[in-house]
Amino acid sequence: MHSKNFFWPYSLTATILLLSPFNLLASLAMDMYLPVIPHMADALRTGTGTIQLTLTVYLILLGAGQLVFGPLSDRFGRRPVLLGGGVAYLAASFMLAVTSSADVFLACRIIQASGASACIVAIFAMVRDIYSGRQESNVIYGLLGAILATVPAVGPLLGTLVNTLMGWRAIFGLLGCLMAVAVIVIWTICPETRRKQTADLYWAQLFLPVKQLNFWLYTLCYSAGMGSFFVFLSIAPWVMTGRQGLSQLSFSLLFASVAIAMMVASRMAGSWIVRWGLLNMLRAGMGCLIAGALLLVVGEIFAPESVVGFIGPMWLISVGISIAGSVAPNGALRGFDHIAGTATAIYFCLGSVLLGVIGTLIITLLSNTTLSNTMLSNTTVWPIIVYSLMLATIVLCLSCLVKARE
Repeated sequence: MHSKNFFWPYSLTATILLLSPFNLLASLAMDMYLPVIPHMADALRTGTGTIQLTLTVYLILLGAGQLVFGPLSDRFGRRPVLLGGGVAYLAASFMLAVTSSADVFLACRIIQASGASACIVAIFAMVRDIYSGRQESNVIYGLLGAILATVPAVGPLLGTLVNTLMGWRAIFGLLGCLMAVAVIVIWTICPETRRKQTADLYWAQLFLPVKQLNFWLYTLCYSAGMGSFFVFLSIAPWVMTGRQGLSQLSFSLLFASVAIAMMVASRMAGSWIVRWGLLNMLRAGMGCLIAGALLLVVGEIFAPESVVGFIGPMWLISVGISIAGSVAPNGALRGFDHIAGTATAIYFCLGSVLLGVIGTLIITLLSNTTLSNTMLSNTTVWPIIVYSLMLATIVLCLSCLVKARE
């Protein structure tokens, strides 16, 4: 089970089907309840700032928790970390479905995020264990990105449907049930993938990746891409249902169109990387973020009430997000196969904390907020403009430095 040349009995397709549910559910916990966020404050007897905090805390802990779970997966194996994280996630989800206390809700979101964090670090380390040095490594990250990109498309629509039929609490109950199925499947048929040489690692190796400039380049690439999406999903409900007056269904459908663009681009990214290389594709992704942000500037200045002026540029930004998500893991983890779990933890932790902190700060500073009927509404798209321009420019500058050192 822990031998150097372990046997993985499943095809690429089967591997995707086995591992992707954990990644999908980690993302669904952010996206499914977006359409009902403005209505949850009254049910939990709290302010909308607390509801926004449940999203921010989840995203930050999704990365920060991996500082613990990454080294644990290197020392004790991917399988126990994956199963333990799944159990924590499903237990927290069921608690979220029944609690009426804002404090308990926030605490359960912390547990849910920790479980999701363990799942993500385990599955990415497993992918690195199985496909390191193989051509499929480029393909599988693109496929995982394509599948993951379906979540923003399906999540809000599914959340709206569940809320309409059974109320918003059922959203978290459904997440718990789905995770239970995924845990049972892994428990039943999935072998350990950790290689023997990673079994006796020391915690001193935790920060080994941060000494490499290349690691920082691709980690910041991840922050630029996923952070742009984080800022978008944070402001989109307020802009589209508030300023632009869309219904929950219309919001969900238009939000889905952005996710579909991400899905299509992610599906193609694997072949693009093979043809053009990681660094060139990284630059192309950052170029899409910058171009989309500049188009948003035009829309915000000349047609702030236009839905097309908001969604159209987001389609281009979504292509940049997808390219970043496909390029970044392979580039950041390259050369760290012997500590795949630890390297994955540092990668996701730094990337998630940076995008969460910077994104939240920009949203706080640049949002045009008004207080009406206890609902705080962010009615400007400047946060996504500033975030995308700033992070993408930093990554492009760093890529030039990396290129000059080659």
